[in-house]
Amino acid sequence: MKWKTKQLGELAVSKGGSVNPEKHPTEEFDLYSIPAFDKGEPEVIRGRAIGSSKKIVEPSDVLLSRIVPHIRRAWIVGEDRGRRLIGSGEWIQFRSSEVLPEYLRNFLLSDPFHRQFMQTVSGVGGSLLRARPAQVYEIHIPLPPLDEQKRIAAILDAADELRAKRRESLAQLDALLQSTFLDLFGDPVTNPKGWEASTLGDMAMVERGRFSPRPRNDPSFYHGKHPFIQTGDIANSGGYITSWNQTLNDRGTKVSKCFYPGTIVMAIVGATIGRTAILKIPAYCPDSVVGITTHKGDVDPAYLERFLRFRRNDLFERAPQTARANLNLEILRPFPVLNPPVKLQKRYSDVVNQVESLRRKYEEQLAEIDDLFFSLQSRAFRGEL
Repeated sequence: MKWKTKQLGELAVSKGGSVNPEKHPTEEFDLYSIPAFDKGEPEVIRGRAIGSSKKIVEPSDVLLSRIVPHIRRAWIVGEDRGRRLIGSGEWIQFRSSEVLPEYLRNFLLSDPFHRQFMQTVSGVGGSLLRARPAQVYEIHIPLPPLDEQKRIAAILDAADELRAKRRESLAQLDALLQSTFLDLFGDPVTNPKGWEASTLGDMAMVERGRFSPRPRNDPSFYHGKHPFIQTGDIANSGGYITSWNQTLNDRGTKVSKCFYPGTIVMAIVGATIGRTAILKIPAYCPDSVVGITTHKGDVDPAYLERFLRFRRNDLFERAPQTARANLNLEILRPFPVLNPPVKLQKRYSDVVNQVESLRRKYEEQLAEIDDLFFSLQSRAFRGEL
């Protein structure tokens, strides 16, 4: 089916106005910020707490994040709740009577759009990467009649809801493990069951990772068959490392440190400081990661990993307050760890194994739902639904 198309620039809000909230220190605003998107709702915040001028947005505006563009973020502005609606300058703002907001949002999250969107990106990496609005505006969007837009959006939203429900089921599994831990061992901060404590260094071998190529970004060390686990992999793992974003070749492994299955890996720098996971595979790690290998039979890795998760804030507070927070072995090895009977730890580990088996099934189902969703997406914007 042949539909007309329009450049996104024709839907963009270029003169929507702005407001400096600092000039209205006691007024409450609904702020559509990037962090608010990740939480699922706008921040209700007073002007004095907002540090810079913001876009004025309206209900049903569609917002597209131009920052860290590989993370797909598109948001429809909600209803007026009695406060002025404002948005971060990192959003590209769209509004048009010719396009249904739900249809536009789905298009902005789709693979066909995202491939073109990533071609507009500039910057040196990480949080400094940004899409260039002028080039985004040149991308065309197919525009079927509004009734067809509504039908397509309804199909894609229903498929996406299935994905959300499966992700919620995965989140509930982690909540189950947390409540099981507390039931068996009590709060690891207040220690109501009076467990004796040992140091982390007494309970496990604590070693820093290593990666020392010269120069560090030399591509001749990368892209081999050996998993190379970094802090982001740990933060996004869900507790077990089964996937990774980077690999080393045989040359790279000679300047790195390998940890083996069952090792707890901990991020020790930056925003991910104190994040932990357990390796399911042999993997190499840089010096921003510490490997914690429990002494066989003395402590269960699943128990220790969950204990360290509960104590992450304490670890963070012990990190030296330098330009970039970091932990070191001198801080980690004497860190106190409650040491309940190993039999009780094994009971928790058995529950973990059952939950992880269920998690794998859920993840397989989610992968199938994802494949269906992306297929529907691709067909939808080719007029094949």
